[in-house]
Amino acid sequence: MNNTIIQQVDNLITEQLKNWPLAKNNFTGLQKVVTREIDFNDKFKIKIQFNPERIRSSAAKVDAKSIQERKCFLCPAHLPEEQKGVEFLDKYLILVNPFPIFKRHLTIPLKEHTDQRIEPHFGEMMQLAKALPGFAVFYNGPLCGASAPDHFHFQAGNTGFMPIEQEIVSLKNTILKQTVDNQMLAIDEYLRKTIVINGDDSKIIEQWFKEVLELIKDYIPSDPEPMLNILTQWTGTYWQVFIFPRKKHRPDQFFKEGNEQILLSPASVDFGGVLITPREEDFNRLDEELIRDIFHQVTMDDGGWEELKKKLSSLE
Repeated sequence: MNNTIIQQVDNLITEQLKNWPLAKNNFTGLQKVVTREIDFNDKFKIKIQFNPERIRSSAAKVDAKSIQERKCFLCPAHLPEEQKGVEFLDKYLILVNPFPIFKRHLTIPLKEHTDQRIEPHFGEMMQLAKALPGFAVFYNGPLCGASAPDHFHFQAGNTGFMPIEQEIVSLKNTILKQTVDNQMLAIDEYLRKTIVINGDDSKIIEQWFKEVLELIKDYIPSDPEPMLNILTQWTGTYWQVFIFPRKKHRPDQFFKEGNEQILLSPASVDFGGVLITPREEDFNRLDEELIRDIFHQVTMDDGGWEELKKKLSSLE
């Protein structure tokens, strides 16, 4: 078959939503998903999605004991019989995610069972984004929202869904470094600290990403790797990479009981501006004050952020 990867993926989505009842029912269920928005001083917005089927991911137990006691649901041998895939780079399987957030939602695991670590795979993330125009590819670190931290994987969803894609052009930023066609920016006043890399030179972008990954270890928890969420997309002429450094997996509210509990476990999509709530009471309760508090708990501290920006801008 000589179809491009994106054509194969389009065909896969069509086939799976027709022939795999679990995927068909849950994607149809997206039509019933309720969304509302909160504006933050007319500078940016946060969307809140009530999506009950995402309870498996939001409340996933990712401690070592729980992972040891379950089969890896991303290993090829354990995939449901109905689940089909498209191979990428002879090492990944592009799969339809049967518990979607997006209208077009993919999970992209390595065929090999190996831990969730971004460093050796960031270049492949860029290749994947370029091969999937119309999709944002995202990475959740092992302590940053990945429900399978024992099996390396990306996810992808249709562009235009997360507010950050549109808001980035109007947000106040600081230029950390640039070449003729590549630029690294820092976004401060956005609830979550954000590094943005725009460019068309994959080698420069990979080098800058490695610099971020190395320097940031001094300022955020970094065992087994620096706590990061990453979004990457190909705009048609250049890559756009969003890096969200963080200090905490889940906010205090996640672990509280009764009316004080909010079952929100922020990952890449949440950092992109869409909070996924599997419980209706949390969907109704979240307001500007609570959202500010939750992001303040999980995003990088101000002091380390300022030092990181200085170091990044001073590197040649």
